Amino acid sequence: MTTPAERARRGKAARRRVPRSAHASWLPSVDRADPVAVLERQGRDRLPELLPVRYGRMAASPFAFLRGSAAVMAADLASQPHTGLTVQLCGDAHLLNFGVYVSPERTLLFDLDDFDETFPGPFEWDVKRLAVSVAVAARENGHPETRVHRAVLEAVAAYRRAMRRLARLGELAVWHERIDADRLLPLVRSARRRGRAEASLTRARRRTSLPPLGKLTEVVDGRRRIVHDPPLLEPAGASDGAALRKIFCDYRSTLNDERRLLLDRYRFVDAARKVVGVGSVGTRCFVVLLAGRDAGDPLFLQIKEARASVLEAHLPSGTSVHPGRRVVAGQRLLQAGGDVFLGWMTGPQGRAFYWRQLRDVEGSADVAGMTPADLLAYARLCGTALARAHARSGDRLAIAGYLGGADTFERAVAEFALAYAAQTAADHSVLGTAIAAGVVRAAPGI
Repeated sequence: MTTPAERARRGKAARRRVPRSAHASWLPSVDRADPVAVLERQGRDRLPELLPVRYGRMAASPFAFLRGSAAVMAADLASQPHTGLTVQLCGDAHLLNFGVYVSPERTLLFDLDDFDETFPGPFEWDVKRLAVSVAVAARENGHPETRVHRAVLEAVAAYRRAMRRLARLGELAVWHERIDADRLLPLVRSARRRGRAEASLTRARRRTSLPPLGKLTEVVDGRRRIVHDPPLLEPAGASDGAALRKIFCDYRSTLNDERRLLLDRYRFVDAARKVVGVGSVGTRCFVVLLAGRDAGDPLFLQIKEARASVLEAHLPSGTSVHPGRRVVAGQRLLQAGGDVFLGWMTGPQGRAFYWRQLRDVEGSADVAGMTPADLLAYARLCGTALARAHARSGDRLAIAGYLGGADTFERAVAEFALAYAAQTAADHSVLGTAIAAGVVRAAPGI
């Protein structure tokens, strides 16, 4: 069995392959793919009527572009040397893919909350995407460049410090590590905003599934139905509705026995197609309304198409894995409090899907409204949460050994992040030019 000292030495040895200071460089290769072309390739098998919504959302700002362009950044990261220190990557670890949610034990937690791109890969890819998102958000908020740099530096430093702390803990202690949502409160500087945050967390702890019932449904001819809000939320057609009922049984079979028993206590009421996020727009996504004890006891499940991760083209794939199973397994591995209704299956035309509960309580921070001090503190928390997730799946002692006790790694990644944030702004402009020229069609404001 490898000793802790040997694992730490393995991490230090990785510095010979990729010195920590080497992470500072970003220079686009001469054959770098056009970012719009990358996005168009992704859209070939998506619902064509929704692609203008995707481009419209991405065109709104550089940060919105970053959210939708994980494939662009994955290719750029793959063009650089990497450490070979593998973890289960989130694959899209930007600031808005962290948030608050309720665990099965009804504890309010802060954690990663998006796993569509999860895949095994070098730990620094997630760290760099987080760092870039901090830089893009800070510049978009008009923060002074010194504050932009400091926020990025603190996000990566928090990751390093957390990983080194976790390297000293035992296996079960690391596995059960949690970040309580109350840790968000000290980050809010103004008394008025802190009061709102406290009230929001208090409501969240008391909340059941009832608020979405009023928001997402209405009573039509005496029956509860999901609301019609095209193109973002549209009732499933007869063929889609029949298919969803049929594949429900396949999804059920991927759950543990006790969770199947719980699911069997609900009945199928209605289903609708839903547009979600930025990068996911155009993939097939549905919401299903189930009723338990009575009509006032709802359960909302989200069924989302799972496709190949944007990372797969750039990393060793190993054994082929069902895309839905990949997402479910990645979420279970990375997230501290799992969803009891996570499952996966194959739908019509061989498309892969995963099922999860449409959270009764969840939310990400209002990054656009953050002061420099609030953004710095939030970035630090996200860095800590990312280290916790990576420590569950990778060799935390080797990663801690690579990072070391000095600030070399965070300074290098901060330099990269500032340069790549400028690249993101340039790519966002390229998309705007393509929209103006009619190369792609965008539906703004949806």
